[in-house]
Amino acid sequence: MANVGFIGLGIMGRPMAGHLQAGGHTLFVHDLVPIPQELVDGGATVCGSGKDVAERSEIIITMVPDTPDVAAVLFGENGVAEGLSAGKIVVDMSSISPIETKGFAERINALGCEYLDAPVSGGEVGAKAGKLTIMVGGSQATFDTVKPLFDLMGANITLVGGNGDGQTTKVANQIIVALTIEAVGEALLFASKAGADPGKVRQALMGGFASSKILEIHGERMIARTFDPGFRINLHQKDLSLALSGARALGLSLPNTATAQQLFNSCAANGGSAWDHSGMVKALEMLAGHEIGQESGG
Repeated sequence: MANVGFIGLGIMGRPMAGHLQAGGHTLFVHDLVPIPQELVDGGATVCGSGKDVAERSEIIITMVPDTPDVAAVLFGENGVAEGLSAGKIVVDMSSISPIETKGFAERINALGCEYLDAPVSGGEVGAKAGKLTIMVGGSQATFDTVKPLFDLMGANITLVGGNGDGQTTKVANQIIVALTIEAVGEALLFASKAGADPGKVRQALMGGFASSKILEIHGERMIARTFDPGFRINLHQKDLSLALSGARALGLSLPNTATAQQLFNSCAANGGSAWDHSGMVKALEMLAGHEIGQESGG
């Protein structure tokens, strides 16, 4: 069993840390908000800073919202880097810039420590079930060391390549998810406006080539009008910003990703930043003047 540091105990981090604790690991935790009581009751030690976490842990996991947050946690005053000693491992499970990740890894390596970028997919449901998809960038040896921890949090765990490749994979994942949400939203909106029962249309499509997890889960959200996150629109906006800025740097056009981002922007402009990302359908509904499930006028 290892001494594991965990920084960032939000919607995703909280259950992920809980699985590590249930697996018998000793937790040293830190966040800017109160630590979940169940982790404290389970024996987690609350630390006052990232430095404190790093001094007391062999493996330090970060799970925070964005690139600047990771930079602050690792390299800010009393940050993780100040508490590291040779041989420790930093694992960033946030979803952040692949380019910045490579720089973070170099700085951690210069301290005699190893670095993995290991963003996740699966949302709150996957985090609670311990069934996350984990996309890892880093060395094989470091991956092998941390793999038993990943096994407690996820079900589909892949070492993709070197540092930054895990984050690149996550950006690719978020492109696919956003565009599939948009496609499901258009399809169910079309069916509803044409006068068909969107629930039965979804049921029929689930048995064919159009079937997907997003049609299954988010299609149901669209029909039931349940847009509590889940995965918030403002976080998906952040991920698509990474995709579009990366594409610009690569001289690459991602036209449908840009469209999906504009639909998210429309939701945010109408008070939907904290909606589940399936709420993208509301932007399509505003354009159509029709809500899924509403009786068609013709």
